[in-house]
Amino acid sequence: DQAQAQVAHAGEEGPPAYIWNALDVLKVERIDHGVRCVEDPTLVQRLAREGIALTVCPLSNIKLCVFPQMQHHNLAQLLDAGLKATVNSDDPAYFGGYMNQNFAETFASLPLDAAAAYTLARNSFEASFAERSQKVKWVDRLDESFARFAA
Repeated sequence: DQAQAQVAHAGEEGPPAYIWNALDVLKVERIDHGVRCVEDPTLVQRLAREGIALTVCPLSNIKLCVFPQMQHHNLAQLLDAGLKATVNSDDPAYFGGYMNQNFAETFASLPLDAAAAYTLARNSFEASFAERSQKVKWVDRLDESFARFAA
């Protein structure tokens, strides 16, 4: 039931243990933030295996000093580990940076390419709490668009 989806903020400023607690105690389906999961390889394996999405907010991560500069952000590492990471804004009125700025600054600073943009977009649809039929529709459109682009 979409109204009962469980999400928690964890693993941004707090340790990986907070992510474990969110998974095991709160039974969440998605972790908002979660970038510190890389400090625990067993947790990374679990997140990948279970397809738990991480809604990563690069600009707020910089504002909160989770990473000193965007070049140090671990988004590429999260994707390389097979995690279902997405790019998001986080209270843009407070932290600055709506979606377009989060993508622009992230891609300007990290070794991410068109395939990474595709993966992030696909992950965002899959991680959403939209109805399954809507997810399939939008992922199919994305797949068609990327296939034309990649050809």
